[in-house]
Amino acid sequence: MSIEDDIGFLESVPTFRLLGPNALRILAIGCESRSVASGGVLFRAGDAADCGYVVQEGAFRLDPAQRDGPVTTVGPGVLLGELALLIDTVRPVTATATEPSAVMRIPRQLFLKMLEGFPDAAYRLRDHLAARALETADDIAQVRTNLDPRG
Repeated sequence: MSIEDDIGFLESVPTFRLLGPNALRILAIGCESRSVASGGVLFRAGDAADCGYVVQEGAFRLDPAQRDGPVTTVGPGVLLGELALLIDTVRPVTATATEPSAVMRIPRQLFLKMLEGFPDAAYRLRDHLAARALETADDIAQVRTNLDPRG
């Protein structure tokens, strides 16, 4: 893939779409492509997370650390480890390739440097994440209301 192809692909990822093509150019140039064989583990639950991965090809099964959590499968265009792009955290799931797969690895340091260089992109990302946090808080409040026996 060319840099232009990588930028176009990154634009298809909802979180990255709002950053703009110039910011995405930095990510496309600085990221690493990685292949994962079928059955290969990209990362394990509990591992320290210092990057995000965008699935380019194939699919990954995400097994949560708690055995009773839901198992999901994700494919191309999905960003794994969004929070790891911004802060120190640990992986909440184990990601195992269900077929031959490829990912773009975006190191946190690269992502943060890109945000420094493109403050407008940083503001758009901040606003987006704040809106998602408010939606989540509203969802939690609704669940609490539905579960409250006093109704």
